[in-house]
Amino acid sequence: MEERLGQNSVPPSRTIDKYKILDVKPIRSMIPVFSMSPQGPASGEYPSGFTPFFPFGGPQQTPSRGVATPAPLRVYRARDTDGFDDHAASHSRGSQSSKRKHVKRTPVVLTDSGFLVGITPDIREDGNRDVVNLILMTFDAFRRRLCQLEDAKELITGSIKRADLKACNTLMMKGIRTNMRKRVGLVPGVEIGDIFFFRMELCIVGLHSQSMGGIDAMHVRGESEEETLAISIVSSGEYDDEAEDNDVIIYTGQGGNFNKKGKHVKDQKLQRGNLALDRSSRQHNEIRVIRGIREGVNQNSKIYVYDGLYKIQDSWMDRSKSGSGGVFKYKLVKVPGQPSAFAVWKSIQKWKSGFPSRTGLILADLSSGAESISVTLVNDVDNEKAPAFFTYFHSLRHPESFSLMQPSHGCNCTKACVPGDVNCSCIRKNGGDFPYTGNGILTSRKQLVYECGPTCHCFPNCKNRASQTGLKHHMEVFKTKDRGWGLRSLDPIRSGSFICEYAGEVIDKAKLSQLVRERDDDYVFDTTHIFDTFKWNYEPRLLEEESTNDSSEDYAIPYPLTISAKNIGNVARFMNHSCSPNVFWQPVIYEENNQSFLHVAFFALRHIPPMTELTYDYGFSRDEGSNAPKGRKKCFCGSSKCHGSYG
Repeated sequence: MEERLGQNSVPPSRTIDKYKILDVKPIRSMIPVFSMSPQGPASGEYPSGFTPFFPFGGPQQTPSRGVATPAPLRVYRARDTDGFDDHAASHSRGSQSSKRKHVKRTPVVLTDSGFLVGITPDIREDGNRDVVNLILMTFDAFRRRLCQLEDAKELITGSIKRADLKACNTLMMKGIRTNMRKRVGLVPGVEIGDIFFFRMELCIVGLHSQSMGGIDAMHVRGESEEETLAISIVSSGEYDDEAEDNDVIIYTGQGGNFNKKGKHVKDQKLQRGNLALDRSSRQHNEIRVIRGIREGVNQNSKIYVYDGLYKIQDSWMDRSKSGSGGVFKYKLVKVPGQPSAFAVWKSIQKWKSGFPSRTGLILADLSSGAESISVTLVNDVDNEKAPAFFTYFHSLRHPESFSLMQPSHGCNCTKACVPGDVNCSCIRKNGGDFPYTGNGILTSRKQLVYECGPTCHCFPNCKNRASQTGLKHHMEVFKTKDRGWGLRSLDPIRSGSFICEYAGEVIDKAKLSQLVRERDDDYVFDTTHIFDTFKWNYEPRLLEEESTNDSSEDYAIPYPLTISAKNIGNVARFMNHSCSPNVFWQPVIYEENNQSFLHVAFFALRHIPPMTELTYDYGFSRDEGSNAPKGRKKCFCGSSKCHGSYG
């Protein structure tokens, strides 16, 4: 954006700020637009039955005082007036801040169920943890929906497009972002150790505003003139960035065609990002470091890990490996007293390789080979050697007399079910949409997900059997400090990824009542419990779609299902309760032995870093003859939203 700027892009009397985000709207570009138009919000047709909210509302009008539109279940009823400013948050600095137009500070409008109703200018400039999580969830839900639509089109066009760029561009155009105000140091709402699967996610939460560049900077007022300071870097690991010490980075400057095949290597210049790093080395300001790590089977993709604040300790000019062209090198050292992030990843790599031996390791595989990926058992808290005895079983065991649903015919797909194939009966059962993306990610919570089963003619590796193929991540059962045994993953888990099924014995109401009376229901999953509502699916209005019953996140379970994992079960029996969980359950149905059976599958609510405990909402039981929730057990989840009880 530094060249060929229009004459009206910036006032000619001011110095051009090379790091200022300009209101340049691409015509056919996929590059995200980082600011709202100052002329006003987007406008257009709005689905009937919904109150417009920023950024979807048109010009402000006096609201009607007629009869209010009935709000559907779980939908927050918006206020009569939206209270939002039409302009994007300003990026002014220094003396310009006093010239800002006064804006009434209205807090972000959120609901307990997590609906994104609107983001005010102050929240767009300075976020918090709830807002960051909500915006990331909104982005990923929208991206998954775009992937679903593109997968369906692939049957005809054979092309795959960048859904992450489309999603980011749309959200930023509509002002759905936070932490737009550039800053040195920590970013409100972003925690050390957070992981991101797309560079665009870094942009929309304000951690690193450059969608491609590795160095982000901001202008600050110096002693004599304004100067740029580096505020964050993305260390890709491709330019010898890593050092032997996990808390040290040797970062390579930008430019000079360094490490680019077929390009003439030349000296890097002390300008732009390199100049910002040079000034930061003299100012000793804190720099946020995001590490790009190649993880898993697909080595072409990266996971971005926020590793905390660093300071430049040394810098020098070095020669490239080919001997031609000088490159800048910067030694960054992590500021002491911060949580470990990248160091945890390096430790996990050593554990997986078997060297060194894991502290507190009890069993290398708790499943005894029942799972294709081993499940480790670890206790580095006390001397307890193992949980109570149980038989490891990866699915459900039904009573012989169990038969509640009529069988149905499977699909006739000859190979694998293909998104967009209207002839696939399983796709039709799912409302015409394939429930999973091409890499097996659940697109949306549904009233009921219909998967292919043994009676279907498609291949066993069909993507519509995501919950039937066992564990996809290296799971670990570990001893917690105050909640018994828990479950975590040694691998990063992407939002929407299948984690495991709740395996065990299907029991009836009489057996459940007996377990409750005997206080022996710690390993029981009951679909009749009352669960907190939350929003996980995409917002249809972002695609100008009307909300339908198919998009409802209220489960439609054909019959009550109660599972006991006391005697037989899998890793799901070790997942603890939390009032702010990172895992949710989804009812899934498929045929077995010519009968349709209901299953409980767990999916990631958001991106989950390695070594993070996996938790879900146990819900509340119902009083006899009443729907009022009643928690019977004291909760120790430690969440700021803790109800105090559960079960």
